[in-house]
Amino acid sequence: QVRLLESGGGLVQPGGSLRLSCAASGGAFSNYDMGWYRQAPGKQRELVAAITKRGSANYADSVRGRSTISRDNAKNTIDLEMNSLKPEDTAVYYCNIKRTTWGAVTDDYWGQGTQVTVSS
Repeated sequence: QVRLLESGGGLVQPGGSLRLSCAASGGAFSNYDMGWYRQAPGKQRELVAAITKRGSANYADSVRGRSTISRDNAKNTIDLEMNSLKPEDTAVYYCNIKRTTWGAVTDDYWGQGTQVTVSS
């Protein structure tokens, strides 16, 4: 059974930094694309950052330049480091891994989420 466990959320002051980590278990995930999403109250879930199985990263415009996503295939972990945090970064952050075959998503897993609150 595949499980994703996020950690690292919490209360951070504006301008601060944090590092979110996601540990995947129940399989080997080097062939999966991985990402972090977030959902703020009253808003739709949105992509924050993603990293492909080949290590190519992309970021939402709102976090580009102040965030770094990384993966460790040996440890089955995905990390997201965010700097210069803003109140609008407040949301529940979700880890996601997915595998695609011929362009179609064949496996798609989500973590339970970790709350990030940016406030003074």
